[in-house]
Parts: sequence; C-alpha cells; structure tokens
Amino acid sequence: MTKKIAILIFTIAVFAGSVFAIDVEDINTDAGTSAFPFLKINISARAVAMGGAFTGLADDESSLYYNPAGIATIEERRFIAGYHNYFSDIQTGFIGFINNKQEKYFYGGYISYLNYGSFIQADQFGTVTGEFSGSDILLAGSFALRHSYSYMTGATIKLIYESIHDYSASGIALDLGIKYHGDRGKYSAGFAIQNIGIQLSALGNEKYSLPLTLRLGGSIVPQGLPLLIATDLIIPTDNSLNFALGFESTEMNPLYLRAGWNSFGSNYRGVNSDDSWAGIALGFGFDYKEKQISYSFTPAAELGSSHRITITGGF
Repeated sequence: MTKKIAILIFTIAVFAGSVFAIDVEDINTDAGTSAFPFLKINISARAVAMGGAFTGLADDESSLYYNPAGIATIEERRFIAGYHNYFSDIQTGFIGFINNKQEKYFYGGYISYLNYGSFIQADQFGTVTGEFSGSDILLAGSFALRHSYSYMTGATIKLIYESIHDYSASGIALDLGIKYHGDRGKYSAGFAIQNIGIQLSALGNEKYSLPLTLRLGGSIVPQGLPLLIATDLIIPTDNSLNFALGFESTEMNPLYLRAGWNSFGSNYRGVNSDDSWAGIALGFGFDYKEKQISYSFTPAAELGSSHRITITGGF
C-alpha cells in the first residue's frame, strides 16, 4: 500500500504539472510582492541540474534546503559547500553540515548568502557620487526525526538578514517537511512547506510577507534501468505554479549525468523571445576520494546563463 501511495504522489505531480504549469500565460498578480526573494533561489548543482525536482527525492545534503525530513536518510556526518555564479555580477554561496544522534535523531545547519555586486550611486542631477552594494544572508538550523525506515519528518528554522546601502531588513522563517521512501530507495515521495514566517524589519516603511511555498514531489528508479526520475509540483504564493522534472543517469558510475526542466524558466524570456532553452538544466557529478563534485548549467534566455559548483562528502 505504501508503495502505491508513493507512486501515486509521483504520478500526481507529473500530470498536475503538465496540465497547469505549462500555461505560462497564467500570471499570478502577486508576483514580485514578497520579501527576501533570494529564499527562492535553488541550491546544489545536482538538484538544479535535475530541474529543482528534489522535494520527494531529498536523499543528499541539499535536503537541508528542499525538504528537511530528507536529512534523516543520511547515516554519517556530511558537509555541503556550493558556489553559484548567477546573472550579471550576482553571486551566491551555501555551506552546511548534517549529523545524527542515536540513529533516530538528525540535525544540521547551513549558511547561505547572496551578493548583488556593486551599483553606481548618483545624485538627482546624475552626478556619480560613489558606489554601494547589497547582500542577503541566511542562518539556518535543521532537525529531523526518523519514525521508521520509511517515514521521516523534519523542520528548519531560518534567520534572515538583508542589507543594501544604508538600509537593512530582517526576518524569521520555518520550513516543515515529510518524506517517505521504500524498497531500498527505488521510490520516494515528499511534501514540504517553505518560508512560514514574518518580516521583522523592512528596508522601508512597509513590511511584506515572505515567499511561502508548497512543494510536492516524488522519485522513482524504473526496474532494470540505471536511471533516476524525479518530479516536483511547486506552488508559491507570490507566483504561478511551477513544474519540475529531472533525470539522473547512474550507468557510468562514478560519473553521473543529469538533466532537467523547470517551467519557471518561461519567466526569463522577454515578451517577443523565441528562446526555447530557458527552463532547461544540464549537469554532471563525479565521485572522487569519498567526495562528490557536481556542476550544473542553466540558460536563462536574455538574462544570460548561470553556473553552479557543489562539493559534498563526509567529515
């Protein structure tokens, strides 16, 4: 019965996404109205290369971000460190760890940052008076409980700080997650709620809500195939519904080839753009001396392209 439930969730995510998320004309009127939008930037080269379809899979260190329940599948002390060369001069980074206690309790933490680069400062007459910069930083602590081999729950508490020029803002948020996996990881399903919280202080006089997001996903390894398939249905309160689909080939282990697609990519295209690659993701990973090094490439139409590198392993 539990296997059927996991496969059902996987199927629901696939078909619901294909029905709703592909309609790029369905624009949410609340788009761009939430605070701390950097919270929505996906992390981990592996997960991003698979289109960001990771809520149900959640089987490595990046579970810290996608579904905190997933850290209860990791049996040993692990770390994750990543760098993201985003659009223009924007750069992001992520570093975290996971550990367990008494084979039932798991905990971890991470730090995430975003640097917007430098901006030219000018007065009302257009005279350049200098430069200024902006950045975001997130401190998070995660806890997960393994109820049985197959069922896990988890939570993450996040402290958020944002600054630009002489102004700053802060907030606090909570992520909650549930995960089920079975049959030696050949199928799994998960659900997560991200960014339940409030803005404590704002850059200006008005405070905004956080980018609350619901995620439903699943993964499956088809019998007889060296292939992992994962899918996510992503429902943000400040944008339209998104659908993610990802693949990972293990045939050439210790080399892993990855590809994915996320319907959010349509937002990167201009009005008259004919770019068909936005939303596509490609990447690979390889094991080296008990570490895994991963890379992902995501084209984003007129905005350019972004690159991620992630290193994971034990410590």
